[in-house]
Amino acid sequence: MVEIEIREIDEQTFQVTVSGRTTTTHRVTLSVDYYRKLTGGRVPPAELVRKSFEFLLARESNTSILRSFELPVIGRYFPEYERTIGEMLG
Repeated sequence: MVEIEIREIDEQTFQVTVSGRTTTTHRVTLSVDYYRKLTGGRVPPAELVRKSFEFLLARESNTSILRSFELPVIGRYFPEYERTIGEMLG
């Protein structure tokens, strides 16, 4: 079982700790424009970050996730990200 902890550093920056067999810490940046594009403001930014990590963890281990990245980078590695995250957010 993997646990995801989100801590808001500021309006656009989040620290994400993923605890599993190995614990990792990640710094994620989320611009207001990208947040609105993906969510339309329907969910809090931290929920988008959490769901994005659930998306990533379904595809790779937490030790493979970049330690620091901007959220749109996920789409470069996984082209289905934006479509899938929309479905995950309902």
